[in-house]
Amino acid sequence: MAENNVYSSISDVKIKERNILKNVYGWMAAGLGVTGITAYSVANSPTLLSIFLGSQVSLIMLFILQFGIVIYLSTKIQSMSKNIATFVFLGYALVTGITFSSIFFAFKMETIFKAFMVAAVLFLGMATYAQTTKKDLSGVGYYARMGLWGILISMLVNFFFKSAALDYFISVIGVFIFLGLTAWDVQKIKRTNASYGQSMSEIDVHRASIYGALTLYLDFINIFLFLLRIFGRSK
Repeated sequence: MAENNVYSSISDVKIKERNILKNVYGWMAAGLGVTGITAYSVANSPTLLSIFLGSQVSLIMLFILQFGIVIYLSTKIQSMSKNIATFVFLGYALVTGITFSSIFFAFKMETIFKAFMVAAVLFLGMATYAQTTKKDLSGVGYYARMGLWGILISMLVNFFFKSAALDYFISVIGVFIFLGLTAWDVQKIKRTNASYGQSMSEIDVHRASIYGALTLYLDFINIFLFLLRIFGRSK
């Protein structure tokens, strides 16, 4: 079947919605898996550590690459083929894993595991709520986005003042902000599906799934990072 043929096997909007969400969560889980495996592998390889994290230049290049991939995928997703969209998303997860390898030196394994499990429970709870509620969460998304700018400014200020109390406050608020963004993003995925009605091509389904996976992946990663800061304060 050609990529642009109508995705006729799923004509009912609600059934299509469930399939898209299933694909989104599946690709998100795949991305998290790639990130976790990459982070652990790099952390346990002195050679890879030296290559990727051995200098400030390499670190800066990694962060620029991460930012560039997100921008590229977000702006070009509608013109990508299935294979390219998948490759770019998993490539982003891999690059993120490289940068995440440093957390194995900053935190104990039990702290990392605890932060991940709590993040998973909170994320699943908020995503489930967003899928089942009849309420419009646009207001939550608006205030969460405004709060995100506040968090970024506060983190920049605290970079110079290095206040432990402010860092803890930022981390707690950050968890709530990204939980709100999770709920809003899940509803955005549902609205995207509804906007297509009953006619949606197979490539459109895949693009929506990959973009949704990227969005929720970023929400989850940030929830995890803020929880890691909270649970690892003694470090």
